[in-house]
Amino acid sequence: MSCFLLVAGVSESFAASPVIEPEHSRNLRNLETAPMLFEYHRQTTGNNLQYFTYPRRDTTFRKNFTKTESNALLYFDNVHGAGILGNGLSVKDTIPRIAIAASIIGGIDYRSGESLGDQVWTGRDYRVSNKSIGDTIWPGVDGGIYLRGFVDSVDFFLDARIYSEGHSAKSPKSFDGEFLEVQHEENNSGVEYTSYARYRTHFAFNYDWLRLDFGRDVMHWGPGYYNNLSLNQFALPYNMLSLDMMIGPLRVMSFYADLRIYNNSMSMSNKTTRNLFGHRYELAVGNATFGISELQVLYDNMKPWLFIPTAPLFMEKGNYSENSNNGSISFDFNYRLFNAVRLYTEFFLDDMESPISLIRNDNIEAKWAWMAGFQAGHDFYYKGHKIEAGTIFEYARVEPYVYTHFEKNTAQVAHLGFPLGNQGGPNSRTIDWNVFARLDGHIFASVRQTWFWKGTDYGSAVNDTTPKNHLKIPKKFLDGAKLQYMLSPAICYEGLRFSFLGELTLIDDKKAYIRAGFKW
Repeated sequence: MSCFLLVAGVSESFAASPVIEPEHSRNLRNLETAPMLFEYHRQTTGNNLQYFTYPRRDTTFRKNFTKTESNALLYFDNVHGAGILGNGLSVKDTIPRIAIAASIIGGIDYRSGESLGDQVWTGRDYRVSNKSIGDTIWPGVDGGIYLRGFVDSVDFFLDARIYSEGHSAKSPKSFDGEFLEVQHEENNSGVEYTSYARYRTHFAFNYDWLRLDFGRDVMHWGPGYYNNLSLNQFALPYNMLSLDMMIGPLRVMSFYADLRIYNNSMSMSNKTTRNLFGHRYELAVGNATFGISELQVLYDNMKPWLFIPTAPLFMEKGNYSENSNNGSISFDFNYRLFNAVRLYTEFFLDDMESPISLIRNDNIEAKWAWMAGFQAGHDFYYKGHKIEAGTIFEYARVEPYVYTHFEKNTAQVAHLGFPLGNQGGPNSRTIDWNVFARLDGHIFASVRQTWFWKGTDYGSAVNDTTPKNHLKIPKKFLDGAKLQYMLSPAICYEGLRFSFLGELTLIDDKKAYIRAGFKW
């Protein structure tokens, strides 16, 4: 153990990217473990103004590029020259104008769980089959290229990998919710393997206070970590365009995403478009941050004008057919105390008959959600080792029919059948509590507990439609819903080129995830 700690103490991870990204919780895992968790930890324990719009530019990317990336498989910049096969370079103080680094990246996974491969399309939503016995993925092998760099005002990165997996289930389903291709051998009734490809990328233009970013990723808006209601980092990735502007203490982001309705790439139904436009406004003053997020989903009705950041989406919604667009707005507030604690909340409004109907909350037209939480953290040193420790607690309530729409498979606030916001979906309650720590930036451990309730009545799936006589239908929130309790310990090691990750989920929805990864 002492040798292991020594290696961890002197190792230095290289995983630079021009953007601070949401978590890669399903695939494209790299050497960093829970990077967004420690980004939120930094905001909790730091002194800078707090902003909660991700992905966003990493301003240290260019300054530290040679130091962090010169050990890459292929490296070049206009100041230090070229490096090959990770031989490193002598670092000069001058920041390059042009730089690029390329690495091979990959790993091997073991995944096993009661709900792996059990997601089936019911015509309403993706649900877990009661008849399934789960699945074991072994071996799960992935490999590809990790490219990053910049040229003048442009920066970019690409993480692209091909996956091949063996499954114990006879009819395996995608564990990450995206397209999965099943390969059979001739004259053999068993499944031989599955294969698929995944990538995330950003290509951005920077000019002083403005950044225009083309990419494939996931937006995460708001001060929560697990349970943000408007756009959540644990949604599935999508192609997008964003305009990020900093005007003094005010951050304004305008955003467009190309969404998909079905996760079958062979389906001709995906030729019908589902588009998302969003605006976020954040004002940071001292230790407080005020945020407003607004979304508008359009079905087969593209309106590029909605990208304009000064066009209020909640007003523009009334200019288009009600059946082909779906709008929402949320308000969030965050306050930091003593550089050790953050208190935050978010209120999400999908629809309402009138303000009084929200107070009464007696019919299904009152579609709203609420989240509240706190995060505490502290950094300290013990015998020369840095320890970052903290805890995070969140509560989220999502009323029935939130994220839904009038007709199936149209303007739901969803991508590939999963919500863009809180992953519990409509008619759910979630409580998350995580205690975590990281040693010298390389050894990570956490224990997460989740209490989850999910309704089964109509209105509990994103594809459930609002009945015509909705004002006469009483609301049933979690009527008869059973508690699911998950206890999830995890331990990870992050090195210069290799990493190890082990996660278990106990009690309900049991599963295991073990991964060894590399970057060279």
